[in-house]
Amino acid sequence: MPKKPLPAGPKTATEIAFERIWITIERIPHGRVATYGQIAEVAGYVRRPRLTAQALRQMPDGREIPWFRVINAQGRIAIPANSRGHREQQRRLEAEGVSFEKGRVDLARFRWRPRSEAPVVD
Repeated sequence: MPKKPLPAGPKTATEIAFERIWITIERIPHGRVATYGQIAEVAGYVRRPRLTAQALRQMPDGREIPWFRVINAQGRIAIPANSRGHREQQRRLEAEGVSFEKGRVDLARFRWRPRSEAPVVD
């Protein structure tokens, strides 16, 4: 089922939230992952991980967002195991050098840390 395009004109609070979340996800660097809650927090929606999931489900067609870099707080892919989406997400992460052990990503090693990865300014 094709997704509806966002309407023209003033944006709703939900549309603004989704846009902030999509922009945050676009910032996750190659070879890193972020949790749903982490994305929500960086986007300004503390303790709203489900908002991140909703935004991902509503991504407009044609918008290239690295959705596959978003995982759950346990370091696991949230898409049901053995599904096509799960296999695709794991394949994409592994292609970027993210490894899995017993179905989990080592968050201490692969988690995106936006503040610590900021450039040093003299």
